[in-house]
Amino acid sequence: MTLDHDLFSILIVLPTLVPLGAAAITLILGRNPRLQRAITVAAILVVFVDACLLLYMTNRDGTFALFIGGWGSKGYPNGPLGITLVADQLASVMLVVSSAVLLCVMLYAVGQGIRDGDDRQPVSIFLPSYLILCAGVCNAFLAGDLFNLYVSFEVLLAASFVLLTLGASPDRVRAGIAYVMVSMVSSVVFLVGIAFAYAATGTLNLAEMALRLQDVPDGTRNALYAVLLVAFGIKAAVFPLSTWLPDSYPTAPAPVTAVFAGLLTKVGVYAIIRTQTLLFPSGSMDNVLLVAGLLTMLIGILGAIAQTDIKRLLSFTLVSHTGYMIYGIALSSRFGLAAAIFYVMHHILVQTTLFLVVGLIERQAGSASLRRLGGLIASPLLAALFLIPALNLGGIPPFSGFIGKVGLIEAGVQDGSVLSWILIAGSVITSLLTLYVMARVWTKAFWRPRADAPDGDLADARPSALLDDSTDIAFDDRADVGRMPIGMVVPTMLMVAATLVLTIWAGPIMNFSEHAANDLKDRSIYLQAVLGGDG
Repeated sequence: MTLDHDLFSILIVLPTLVPLGAAAITLILGRNPRLQRAITVAAILVVFVDACLLLYMTNRDGTFALFIGGWGSKGYPNGPLGITLVADQLASVMLVVSSAVLLCVMLYAVGQGIRDGDDRQPVSIFLPSYLILCAGVCNAFLAGDLFNLYVSFEVLLAASFVLLTLGASPDRVRAGIAYVMVSMVSSVVFLVGIAFAYAATGTLNLAEMALRLQDVPDGTRNALYAVLLVAFGIKAAVFPLSTWLPDSYPTAPAPVTAVFAGLLTKVGVYAIIRTQTLLFPSGSMDNVLLVAGLLTMLIGILGAIAQTDIKRLLSFTLVSHTGYMIYGIALSSRFGLAAAIFYVMHHILVQTTLFLVVGLIERQAGSASLRRLGGLIASPLLAALFLIPALNLGGIPPFSGFIGKVGLIEAGVQDGSVLSWILIAGSVITSLLTLYVMARVWTKAFWRPRADAPDGDLADARPSALLDDSTDIAFDDRADVGRMPIGMVVPTMLMVAATLVLTIWAGPIMNFSEHAANDLKDRSIYLQAVLGGDG
């Protein structure tokens, strides 16, 4: 047991420390881009292997907590002190999926080149910022106290602002300013929630707070929950707190948009799951979440229908399908939570893949606007890479999107309330409209001849790339149009393969999700891991 404890202690800190250490090294090596890239890929690969080991050990041994600096609850009457990191099945599987996505997107960015065609861009800052983003995501999943979770969000904000404005074009700066303003509002609300939580319970440790909130009056507890939901709802892009996302994400380069779409909103969803199951299990806000989930689904997909740019279209579908996850969480049942966890994994992989494919479309055709695209069926590989995740997002059987939605619908049927039946109808309508949106992209971008596109002759011939693969030489205006570098295609194929793995192994993965949901619903498991006998 001592050996396992020591191994756990090492594994649980590596997802944060390795990217931060690598970020410092790559920043120093700014004049050596090849070494920068090698260190970045190696660091994220270490995080992925570490996450797989954590997943195996939490599945075998259960939840594990580490108190940084050796501070624990024993001998401290006021409870755990310092930084608490907690790894359970949910946190571990989120680490595995997130690190896999971060690795594939990093390989894609290297294959594409981290540049937009201007040799004066400070591309050496991309890799350190990407690694800091990785550290923030991983630390958010492992955070065992509210303030550490807040710090993780701020790390994400700082790194994502740099990545979002890379290249400093007017559109990106405007989008970056809007993104930062909204994120700062969310941070301020979160800080207010932290202050309320400490005033009400005298602690920020999640496990201790879970115990002490039982003695807090219902009105105070509900007010605290509402404040935290607003903060996390902005991060997760839950309606009506989602209007910022479609204007922010599409302006960034394809790799940045892909990792943002796949991961950043899911950190907010994860925070909602953690607080709802651990701190506020009474379900006092379930009806509010159900209504928010319904509106998020419908308004998001209606926004997608009105778009002609594929990036903006996918950004609206990202908002829409966040509603499915909120729906599963708000049911407050084990099976609903299990279906939500499965759907989170599915959506991370599928949404990231689709944004990577859009980067390939831009490289192949010079544009991501449906008014300028056509004839892409001439590239069968590109067509297949788009069609598989598009059908998956639309929920066509037997893909994982269909399985996740059926799980959510079944959980809604088990709930049996009028509101849950309305959610079932809304989820089916949203799924059909998602399929319509994907079919519209398919018919216009792939099947329609480009000559029939309204602006087919105006497509930008310069590829939208993020680093010149070799030196600081800018791209020639038309040299790379119509070419999809193998370094971009292979990571996209790996992501498509990952979505298919989720489909093929849907049964075991859904069973794992149910085990993770059981652990979340039984708070004593988490409390025992953090507080020992006090749990």
